Amino acid sequence: MTRNAYLCSCNRTMPFAATALTEAARAAGADRVETFEAMCQHQLERFGEVLEGDAVVACTQEARLLTEVAADLPKVSTVRFFNIRETAGWATEAPFATPKLAALIASAMLPDAEPTTQVSYKSAGQTLIIGALADAIAVANLLKGSVPVSVLATTREGDTAGELPATRDFAVVTGSKVRATGWLGAFDVQWQQANPIDLDACTRCGACVKACPEQAIDASFQVDLQKCKSHRACVAACGEIGAIDFSRIEAERSGRFDIVLNLTAQPLFTQHQPPQGYFQPGDDAMARLRAITEIVALTGEFEKPKFFDYRPRICAHGRNRKSGCTQCVDVCSTRAIASMGDQIEVSPQLCMGCGACTTVCPSGALSYTVPRVADLGAQIKTVLRTYHGAGGKDAILLLHDGEQGAAAIAALARHGEGLPARCIPLALHHAAAAGLDVWLGAVAYGATEVAVLVTPSVAPEYLITLSAQAAVANRILAALGYQGARVRIVDERELAFPAWAETRGLGVRVAAGFNLSNDKRGTLDAVFAHLHEHAPTPVPLISLDAGAPFGAIAADADRCTMCLACVGSCPEGALADNPEKLELRFVESKCVQCGLCQKTCPERAITLVPRLNLVAEAKKPVVLNAAEILYCTRCSKPLGAKKMIENMAGKLASHSMFADERSKARIFMCADCRVADLYSEEKPLDIRDLPR
Repeated sequence: MTRNAYLCSCNRTMPFAATALTEAARAAGADRVETFEAMCQHQLERFGEVLEGDAVVACTQEARLLTEVAADLPKVSTVRFFNIRETAGWATEAPFATPKLAALIASAMLPDAEPTTQVSYKSAGQTLIIGALADAIAVANLLKGSVPVSVLATTREGDTAGELPATRDFAVVTGSKVRATGWLGAFDVQWQQANPIDLDACTRCGACVKACPEQAIDASFQVDLQKCKSHRACVAACGEIGAIDFSRIEAERSGRFDIVLNLTAQPLFTQHQPPQGYFQPGDDAMARLRAITEIVALTGEFEKPKFFDYRPRICAHGRNRKSGCTQCVDVCSTRAIASMGDQIEVSPQLCMGCGACTTVCPSGALSYTVPRVADLGAQIKTVLRTYHGAGGKDAILLLHDGEQGAAAIAALARHGEGLPARCIPLALHHAAAAGLDVWLGAVAYGATEVAVLVTPSVAPEYLITLSAQAAVANRILAALGYQGARVRIVDERELAFPAWAETRGLGVRVAAGFNLSNDKRGTLDAVFAHLHEHAPTPVPLISLDAGAPFGAIAADADRCTMCLACVGSCPEGALADNPEKLELRFVESKCVQCGLCQKTCPERAITLVPRLNLVAEAKKPVVLNAAEILYCTRCSKPLGAKKMIENMAGKLASHSMFADERSKARIFMCADCRVADLYSEEKPLDIRDLPR
């Protein structure tokens, strides 16, 4: 099937170098390129005539109309739309934006990334509405014909305002202290029934209302406990129905629901991004209407991508009940990540795909899948190669999310000066979904700057994380002499007044030819090697701040007993022993500075040294410490590190089990010889006979 490009100058509102852009599209793999001035208006008929194959169309405004045209054409396989108007053509610097336009076209011509695993939700639409009785009943009446509805009326002391409906069209219960967990199709809700009348059992006959001498029961069929004097006339009136039971106060209740609509001001989920299927519109009428509209559509089976892959083998979260890296747990705004001892557990149903966990993960145990780094790297490489090939210079790669970030860029084009000609936007699922490997990979491909656009919807913890990661990147670039080349975190205000785009950074002399891979540390190794090779000032060592994911460890030889507990604790294989002699070895390029070795060491002999070592020796094992081996005093079998065994003997000297010299001597024997010595009739070796 042919892949064809269809370009439009939007009624000549964009400077449009048709020949150059046609060449760029063909160089990117287009079999056919058609250009228009108004494909959505007087050239619409021609558009339908020439449309065929896998079509890539440079128009997003009229995507619905153009899709309708394509739907009637059997010669059309697929149609994809991309934006060159707001991203490049509508800007003060548009006359100079031909290289950027070429880069955007080349990016759009790339095939779709391989699909990832899908996460399924199944919802029957069973909706729990939580709120004051009258408020919740009113909303329930709007929804009851569309989805199954239940009402949990929240009660407060002295607050029973509201009237139950005349017909029982949906379940109504009352309660307080409401809690909830879960997601769309699987919400578990708990509450306490704080009122004596169980509305689920109540027939609403009104006998209790008439019987109550204090008029403590009204049309809500709830007892006002401030008025109630405990005559219990209502209990007698209810009779065998048994809906009134004063002993039921504070009783726990629970239920499972597909959707939760919370009309109260008290949130059930306090994380920045609550789970799908949970709505809390507040008192705003429009927000409630939007929530009701969405709820009606949430019946059936739904899928979303599984945004992450997890490789527990290299996870630095914990070892042997020692806590190491917790960055993914700390940064997750949906609370989808939880510590499960030495490893983590990620709930794919709660994950919304921000990708911040993969950005901060030092080892690559968590990796992003929408798209994978290899696919994103191929896109960045294509964009920058095309931009430079078309004569572009000093490229800024602007990473943004595909919704609010794209809207901010479009608003700047419509109401401001638009993006600078050298600023190439690239949409991600979320601004936090790319980190050091992608940012510095872009610099290795020839970008002089990488800007990450954050919008007001970005969680505060993401801003902290992105800023910290950018600081590491900038420390490395500055140390290598890439003056002005940097990673910037910009907001919408800075986007409108891009003073950051006025400076020109110093980029690599030769763009990298390798591809980024899904192996984070492997990608970083290749990127660092390229940046170091072509650096203006190729220094071998770069000091970094504590918390950076690169560095060495220092072992205090006076403290270290060569127990090698640190080797067993290292999840990355950076620490290892020597099978031929008693040595502690270390490979710096593998270290992620998780601190597990430091926390595991019983002698506190290990110190973390954050830095980036760019010399080749960083990938080779070095000896941190070596020890003399002590041999069994009976059979001469290697026993262990002399220093460790002597320390152990010193600590056991005062123990009652080693009070005599014969027992002390067994410390210096292997396990077999200790047993043999226990049953030996020979004269035991005295500790005073041991070599000193």
